[in-house]
Amino acid sequence: MEELNGILFYLLGVNVITFIIMGMDKQKARKEKYRIPERTFWLLAIVGGALGAIIGMQRYRHKTKHRAFMWGMPILFLVNVASVLYLLYAN
Repeated sequence: MEELNGILFYLLGVNVITFIIMGMDKQKARKEKYRIPERTFWLLAIVGGALGAIIGMQRYRHKTKHRAFMWGMPILFLVNVASVLYLLYAN
């Protein structure tokens, strides 16, 4: 049970961070300031933040015209889910 709590705590954190950074990048885009590199969003999604990116994309209407984001983030979300299930049940 502790393992599950640790995984859920980690996932909550990385997804909240990804969501916040998505909003920050949208604000920077509106103000035409220095932007957060897309590779940052991809890295966060790979390490478990894909759901936060998807929610951020919808909430802030950000990166929604990028095909790579529209297809890649849901695919990475499925990879995240599969990875968590593997970690929990492979033992």
